Amino acid sequence: MKWDLVIEGGTVVTEHESYEANVYVKDGIISSISKEKLDGDALETVNAAGQYVLPGLIDTHVHSRDGGATHKEDFYHSTQAAAAGGITTIFEMPNTNPPVNNAENFHKQQENLTAKAHVDFGLWGICLGDLNINELEGLNESGVIGFKYFWGYAIDKQTFGLIYNYNEGMKNVIPPADDGEVYRMFEKVAKTGKTFAIHAENSELINHLTEEMKKTGRSDYDTLLASRPSLAEELTIQTGIAMAKQTGARLHILHVSSAEGVELIKRAQDEGYPITAETCPHFLFLTNEDYEKIGPEMKVYPLIKYKKDQERLWEGVREGVLSIVCSDHAPHTPEEKQADLWDAPAGMCGVETLAPLMLKAVSDKKITIQQLVSLLSTNPAKQFGVYPQKGSLQVGTDADFTIVDMNKEGTINKEKLHSKSKVSGFGGMSLKGIPVCTIVRGSIVMQDGDIQSEPAGRIIVSK
Repeated sequence: MKWDLVIEGGTVVTEHESYEANVYVKDGIISSISKEKLDGDALETVNAAGQYVLPGLIDTHVHSRDGGATHKEDFYHSTQAAAAGGITTIFEMPNTNPPVNNAENFHKQQENLTAKAHVDFGLWGICLGDLNINELEGLNESGVIGFKYFWGYAIDKQTFGLIYNYNEGMKNVIPPADDGEVYRMFEKVAKTGKTFAIHAENSELINHLTEEMKKTGRSDYDTLLASRPSLAEELTIQTGIAMAKQTGARLHILHVSSAEGVELIKRAQDEGYPITAETCPHFLFLTNEDYEKIGPEMKVYPLIKYKKDQERLWEGVREGVLSIVCSDHAPHTPEEKQADLWDAPAGMCGVETLAPLMLKAVSDKKITIQQLVSLLSTNPAKQFGVYPQKGSLQVGTDADFTIVDMNKEGTINKEKLHSKSKVSGFGGMSLKGIPVCTIVRGSIVMQDGDIQSEPAGRIIVSK
């Protein structure tokens, strides 16, 4: 046999077990995993002795700004960053220009991104209420990963772009959907069987509290937190769960940031409802106490909260209440982030640091490496209908691998990030456990931090 690629001497890790084995790849597919050395020559060999071979890691929540604000980021750079950080597949969010709001724009975005993709990718479809309620089935048939609703955001009439800080009376703006319109979206998405994911913050409460807090004249982080408290997340999660129970929708709560949110989700899961949720490294590794050191670079929505929230989020991860950890990669320019705290945009780079930070959690014994595989590979693939093509090490599936060295140490250097933007709340953080090789469908894309290939990523569609 002439193998295209052989990974020798590594420890293969699945969500349930670890064992030493060699991995054999032919035509971009896993051909064999064997504890014994198989006969045949290899065009390429990777020596993984002393290292762990994981199923390719997935980041389910990425904003690459392409098309749209490509001065902040674009798909070429975001997928390089993904590969550099050990990610083999990303799911791209739909709030682009134009948005992924119908089948035609889905296919335009597919064409736009494919030429720039260093890793494989899926596309989210956006829910814009009654504006595109009749387009959702076409998006479903095109193969969107799932549907995202930015709860409480207004919409620009011309571009269908999101308005993040809506005020009544704005011109050329469609106000946020009321509960009846939201309910219709739940019903429609439920019929597709795909995930309905929500950004869970109550905008009416936030607008009221923001007005009150600004009157104080303060612009410190604790005042900002008082304007966007855990209650804003809690209220929207409660409403979302109630609507999911009524409609049968597969509700997914995005970037959970609060202890109260975890408790609500756990209760719904205990009752047997198909409610799932994710969180992000910035909620797991940072708290409000870090603002004095980091500054506006750590401003994200929902806001990073308190130590009690961080501790409950980690418990939720270990319990399986939060079944996915993703980056919510959302770059801005350094100049934009250094504005007054009220005005600075929310978001930071994250796709390149997601896996290294979660490997640090393994080294710190917060989770096991099998749990990491569940959180960053198997669970996402199952949740979004691409398993076992992605997220597994089964013979006959895509030969996607993330090889990690758990003994390798490093420090996050913002200036060396592969994204266009270098904005990160994690600059200077020490790491133990580093991705050293990223392999997508049998091709080495990253080796020892260096990108090895030109864009060759492909779209994957949810079934």
